[in-house]
Amino acid sequence: MNAVLGRALLHRTPVSQLRASSSNLSLRQSRPILRTMASSNDTGVKLDKDTPDSVWKQMLSAEEYHVIRQKGTERPFSENYSKFYEQEPTDGVYVCRACNTPLYNADTKFSAGCGWPALYQEIPGTVDRHTDSTMGMTRTEITCKNCGGHLGHEFLGEGFPTPTNSRHCVNYVSIKYVPAKK
Repeated sequence: MNAVLGRALLHRTPVSQLRASSSNLSLRQSRPILRTMASSNDTGVKLDKDTPDSVWKQMLSAEEYHVIRQKGTERPFSENYSKFYEQEPTDGVYVCRACNTPLYNADTKFSAGCGWPALYQEIPGTVDRHTDSTMGMTRTEITCKNCGGHLGHEFLGEGFPTPTNSRHCVNYVSIKYVPAKK
């Protein structure tokens, strides 16, 4: 077993917190952009849609696994909700917590008052959309294009003052903030 993965399991720390999170970012015009899809990490494990479920169970915490791999939802207005708005600046990027793929520039977050982080636009080519007919309604599920991890849902036409009139209602446990390099 790889030493990083072993440390993660021993200390019950998600590997996503142990790996270098900004290795797939580059700066152009002072905004982080996608350079390559994150397809592996320093554990040497390939992280994409073909990654076996057994690997995800070892790498992710129980809550992360439930939300990201089993399409769960974290509770609204969690402690992470206030962290998202009050402590994390808008000059970085949000990456997929499972595979480290950059998904959203932090300057696309806005307060929707819904209980979950709201962002209005993904980094082009990083998010897939799927019809979700669960819960007695039809919604648009959003997932990480690289690993297929569940992010949340996209809602259109709600009238928020954003350039896209779109709200990506994202589970905080599905993303991780990475500060911009200075």
